[in-house]
Amino acid sequence: MEGILDVYTGKYDENRVLICMDEVPRQLIGEKRVPVAAGRGKLARYDTEYKRNGICEIFMFAAPHNNWRRAEVMERRTSLDWARQIKKLITVDFPHVKKIVLVMDNLNTHTIGSLYKAFPPEEARHYRNILEIHYTPKHGSWLNMAEIEINVLVNHGLSKRVPSMQQMKKEVAAWNKARNQEASKIKWRFTTENARIKLHRLYPQL
Repeated sequence: MEGILDVYTGKYDENRVLICMDEVPRQLIGEKRVPVAAGRGKLARYDTEYKRNGICEIFMFAAPHNNWRRAEVMERRTSLDWARQIKKLITVDFPHVKKIVLVMDNLNTHTIGSLYKAFPPEEARHYRNILEIHYTPKHGSWLNMAEIEINVLVNHGLSKRVPSMQQMKKEVAAWNKARNQEASKIKWRFTTENARIKLHRLYPQL
């Protein structure tokens, strides 16, 4: 836990960037009855009954020191999907960065082995050498700043029902563009000193 907090306060520049990564499943939900739009003196109305159209996965990458994030909608979250997202992070999002400090949880697909499964050994080794991976502690995913971005997306960008993958991609892309244009910051106030006080029960007793 303390190690992750120290990672957040490390030194970063154009050659070294901090990236927090997480993913979240979302249901694709359609209407069974046409909603009634809001009118003069009347609230919008919709039926509580809805239609399930499957699920999708949203990958979230956030660079808190750069006021940048990328949310991308995918059909699945397999090891190959994660590896392709990492390739995009390195080759498209931050192609000139020498070291990417990656914070994420311990999901079994979030491993260097996934890179070797998806790409030839030379390519996988190249990506591995750029990454410096830090896993959040068990039951400590809340220490990942990417969760803050996911909460903003879910509670604001996706507050209404989204019926299809196509629409979900459109909604997420619009939210992502607006949030980056505003250079919205992640306000992280939980320091190592706070952790030692509030979470003292989790520290070893010597």
